[in-house]
Order: sequence, then C-alpha cells, then structure tokens
Amino acid sequence: MNRSELVTALAERAQVTRKDADAVLTALAESVGDVVAKGDEKVTIPGFLSFERTHRAARTARNPQTGDPLEIPAGYSVKVSAGSKLKEAAKGK
Repeated sequence: MNRSELVTALAERAQVTRKDADAVLTALAESVGDVVAKGDEKVTIPGFLSFERTHRAARTARNPQTGDPLEIPAGYSVKVSAGSKLKEAAKGK
C-alpha cells in the first residue's frame, strides 16, 4: 500500500475527504519526526507502534570491495517497535 492508497483508505474509514485525511497523515508524520528529532521522549501509539531515537556507537567496518577497514562515526537511529495489536494482526488473527 502506497501513500495515496493509505490516504484513500483513511478517508473512507473516517468518512472525511481525502484532503483532510492527507493533512492528518502529514501532521502525524511531522509530529512524530519532531519528537524523535529532539530525542528526549518516546512516541507511543498504544497497541500499534512506538518510535524512539537511539544512539549508535562509533564502530569499525570493512569496505566490501577492498576489505579495508573504515571508521563509522557515532550517530543516531530510530527504533520502531510493533505493539500488541499490530503483532496479532500480522499473525492473521
């Protein structure tokens, strides 16, 4: 399912216009992005998903073509965890 299909499905389920559904989806993505960018709290949609910024330590990797070691600096990543309802849906229940 791509974004336009998701917007259509949301609009039908919530009985709103596609424009309103798209605005809500955009606002959700921006809000989650803002909170994750700050990194001081976790965003949780109970039973569905949680988003959290995590710190990745510096590490040494190898160039797959030459085998030479290269240093990857420390940085940040996003951890996304599925909630219980989403896990049950994935099982087909």
